[in-house]
Amino acid sequence: MLTHTGGCHCGRVRFEVIAPANIDVVECDCSVCSPVGFLHLIVPAERFKLLRGGDALTTYTFNTGVAKHLFCATCGVKSFYVPRSHPDGFSINARCIDGGTIQSMTVSAFNGRDWEEGRAAYREPS
Repeated sequence: MLTHTGGCHCGRVRFEVIAPANIDVVECDCSVCSPVGFLHLIVPAERFKLLRGGDALTTYTFNTGVAKHLFCATCGVKSFYVPRSHPDGFSINARCIDGGTIQSMTVSAFNGRDWEEGRAAYREPS
């Protein structure tokens, strides 16, 4: 495990996340994730730290309201959020992690268009 850093496009929002150098991410095909190319690195809350920019975040919720989609109010990038599947953790957009610390990335597909079915079939990476 090591500390990765990252953030939004304009730099107002910065975070760090503790994760392996070789990460497993999920590519969801739902109507929110697919258009923006979000690659989910899901971690427990204790492995995520917001370094700055809490005041720059705006929240979008829909459907069940469980997921808290957090966007930078300046540049509009969602570099992380609280996912419906893991409301006690965070999903980090692997594409928003700074270069240099990720050695490899394995991408698995997730059926987010049929969320309940996709969640039932999904198996957490070991």
